[in-house]
Amino acid sequence: MVTLARGAGVLAEVVRGGLVESVHLGHLVVLDPAGTPLLTVGDPDADIYPRSTLKPVQAVAMLRRGFEPADDGQLALAAASHSGEQVHRDGVRAMLAAAGLGPEALANTPGLPLDPRVALDWQRAGGGPESLTQDCSGKHAAMLATCVAAGWDTASYLDPAHPLQAEIAATVAKLTRDETRDPRPPHVTVDGCGAPLWSTSLRGLALAYGRLVLAAAGTPERRVADAMVARPEMVAGDGREVTAAMRAVPGLVCKDGAEAVFAGALPDGVSFAVKVLDGSFRPGPVILAAVLRAAGALDVAGADAHALTTLGTVPVLGHGRPVGEVRVPLRQDLEA
Repeated sequence: MVTLARGAGVLAEVVRGGLVESVHLGHLVVLDPAGTPLLTVGDPDADIYPRSTLKPVQAVAMLRRGFEPADDGQLALAAASHSGEQVHRDGVRAMLAAAGLGPEALANTPGLPLDPRVALDWQRAGGGPESLTQDCSGKHAAMLATCVAAGWDTASYLDPAHPLQAEIAATVAKLTRDETRDPRPPHVTVDGCGAPLWSTSLRGLALAYGRLVLAAAGTPERRVADAMVARPEMVAGDGREVTAAMRAVPGLVCKDGAEAVFAGALPDGVSFAVKVLDGSFRPGPVILAAVLRAAGALDVAGADAHALTTLGTVPVLGHGRPVGEVRVPLRQDLEA
């Protein structure tokens, strides 16, 4: 069996006092609009679980089967790993109410809001882990709304044999797979929220994001991309890396996933995917900023170079003050 570690490259170094203290290995690929690699670190064909970076693809399937969000905010929330802020909770409730359902219909794993500050306020107000506040509740609300629109059973919507999940599996396969390079069937398991999860190659994940932004206007793929661009705060939340990146680069579609997966595409169709091998998000902002620069983000009209620099600055602290940094050792190559 080929392990994920085989062929991995150095994505980031943690430097303290001039000495490299830790190293984050992983895989990275940047593709041109035709799907040809522009930059690789490690193995672009490594099989990974894309985790929540699949949510925009899942949202495409839901639109195809009758999900009709009220606005871009609700569609972005369907593709979100939200922070549990009030705007996110209200959006989930509104999606459910439009389908004639309440939060009790959600079957995702209960959790506290992802944002620590929001979670603290929630608990101070007497709240505990709930399906509503868990970061995948937007996707699950959209799944339930799709079932209602299609006339499918809502109680069993997470069953892999449910017609909703069959539709999602087919859409994932169509958007992420290049049969000329990757004829293998995906691994199938259960995601942290309880929904079915399919593996993809890193290259396939990047391809999917390129296909979203290059799709014709009005198609389900393009509708998801446009909604994420229009409402980046719904995709994650204030202070989150992907929201900051989309605000810094007009037209960027970007999403994070558990175990340190990132994927996205610029408006011209240049796409990327990253998997940090140890699952740590510590180097994520630095890697994301460097990859965006390598992909040509600063050539996008209105791109905020200062915001990208801020995103990519992660200090290493000693006694509360900076004594080093998390850095991309190939920064010059990435940003050439």
